[in-house]
Amino acid sequence: MARAVGIDLGTTNSVIAAMEGGEPRVLPNAEGARTTPSVVAFTEQGERLVGQLARRQAILNPKGTITSAKRFIGRRYDEIESEKDAVSFDVVEGPDGTARFEVRGRQYAPEEISAQVLRKLADDAGKSLGEKVTEAVITVPAYFNDAQRQATSDAGKIAGLEVLRIINEPTAAALAYGLDKKANETVLVFDLGGGTFDVSLLNIGDDVVEVRATSGDGHLGGDDFDRRIVDHLADGFQQDNGIDLRADPQALQRLFEAAEKAKVELSTVSQTQISLPFITADATGPKHLDASLMRSTFEQITADLIERCVGPVERAMSDAKVTADDIDEVIMVGGSTRIPAVQSLVRRLTGGKDPNMSVNPDEVVALGAAIQAGVLKGEVKDVLLLDVTPLSLGVETMGGVMTKIIERNTTIPARRTETFSTAEDNQNAVDIVVLQGERERAADNRVLGRFRLENIRPAPRGTPQIDVTFDIDANGILNVSARDKDTGAEQRITISQSSNLDESEVERMIADAERHRQEDARLRAQVDARNELDSAVYQVERRLGELGDSVPVHEKARAEGLIEDARQAVKEEAPLDRLRTLTSELQQILHGLGTTTGAAGAGERSAGATTEGSDDDVIDAEFTTD
Repeated sequence: MARAVGIDLGTTNSVIAAMEGGEPRVLPNAEGARTTPSVVAFTEQGERLVGQLARRQAILNPKGTITSAKRFIGRRYDEIESEKDAVSFDVVEGPDGTARFEVRGRQYAPEEISAQVLRKLADDAGKSLGEKVTEAVITVPAYFNDAQRQATSDAGKIAGLEVLRIINEPTAAALAYGLDKKANETVLVFDLGGGTFDVSLLNIGDDVVEVRATSGDGHLGGDDFDRRIVDHLADGFQQDNGIDLRADPQALQRLFEAAEKAKVELSTVSQTQISLPFITADATGPKHLDASLMRSTFEQITADLIERCVGPVERAMSDAKVTADDIDEVIMVGGSTRIPAVQSLVRRLTGGKDPNMSVNPDEVVALGAAIQAGVLKGEVKDVLLLDVTPLSLGVETMGGVMTKIIERNTTIPARRTETFSTAEDNQNAVDIVVLQGERERAADNRVLGRFRLENIRPAPRGTPQIDVTFDIDANGILNVSARDKDTGAEQRITISQSSNLDESEVERMIADAERHRQEDARLRAQVDARNELDSAVYQVERRLGELGDSVPVHEKARAEGLIEDARQAVKEEAPLDRLRTLTSELQQILHGLGTTTGAAGAGERSAGATTEGSDDDVIDAEFTTD
């Protein structure tokens, strides 16, 4: 039986949850953790690692380790100037001005990298549930535009998932808190994650969750706080030693890991110590970084980041036409909301209200997504989710201005039609330029797509009647059509190109994911066989030592010969069949040396456990590289 899940695809970490026994439950990954790092790595040996294993080797492989792919998803190369300068891997311009990651001579789309994370989450969850995971509700920041939503949906498709719905993270959080059971309350959701910041105002009651307004900053998150600590440490080190650690990718990676650890510690203590021995070297020898960081210093160097949260909160409150006194409850989402200065800011902006953090901020979004998956599959009743579009949508009209057809914060799904006409006499075609944004000048907004409506009957300007219809589905993805009332000529477009991936690219990535999945299965089988052979060698050697001289000379010689063959086979990475044959022969030798059937079975089970444990440390061969 296939299962539907909820997935919080995060910038730093991702979480997956499912409904069990009528309640949402976070599903642990293969390593037993409840969160999975959103990290994918490509090693020199051609292995693809996902999650904790990828993060663990990042210091030694900074160019081959991709982090924070969510910051790039659905965005063009000319939009990511600040982000690309802040990462250790190479971000290059791909086809048609898209952003791509380049690793070891190959380019990867952000959707492709996010798909690896989604695949690991789904595969690991399937093992936890005992059922294959095929359908998912995936969350995105409320302020994600159409391109970013479509790209996230593409990532799910590449991962082999049917994306039931794309929903906003703050809305999911409200569901997880069970706030839909409240009686007519106004709730503010403050969501500060690893890479993005969202704030939403919701009306809740009578089993309905209605988003009144949403705002945010797609370039503000916990990563930015880490970067301030990195710069603070690097500047101090450069002043003392004349060396800029940010120029060394390995040193920079170590700095970021230390910065994140320090940030977390400063949420509970007022001072932390940072020690990075052998961080670099010069002609005088190795250099070490030892520094103390006070919470007060951290708050000083991040004060402007905290203040950047003010604008979106005030804008959302203004759009929803509420004051601080109207807000009944404040809920916090995202690991960065544990920062004391952030909590103080929220109290200041909401009239002194203490934020509700009773649900783990790292898990709350995935739990809400699981509830929405349950709603869509009929497992959860009596919940109606009314989400909104985060930005206005419209077309370019005469004079280069944007005419809005669907206003920001309109409840979705939504359908609106406006009637336009021609700008010149006898005009027989019009170009429809679809825009997203809040600026008056068309050029200052994002172009989502363009198409041409032809075969308009020649007539004086202003005479033809052209209906332009915008239709947003529940995922926030847009369809636009234009129809000439006179001739019936019609043209339409689905804004899927905005994801920067055409259908053939998505299909190629799906095929590539499938191809890697088969490679990974072969790799896992090879690793398992090698570990089983190692275990058999160890058991035979131990038995020979226990029996000593009582072993007949010819049996001992045969056993030692097989042991030598086995070691050589492992060293030379012999074919799978050879490894299994040697394992079988060694197990026969073991049995012949007087091991009882029961003891042999126990030994094999022990070997299996050892194999599984060592897999985690070696290559995580199921690493979901799909």
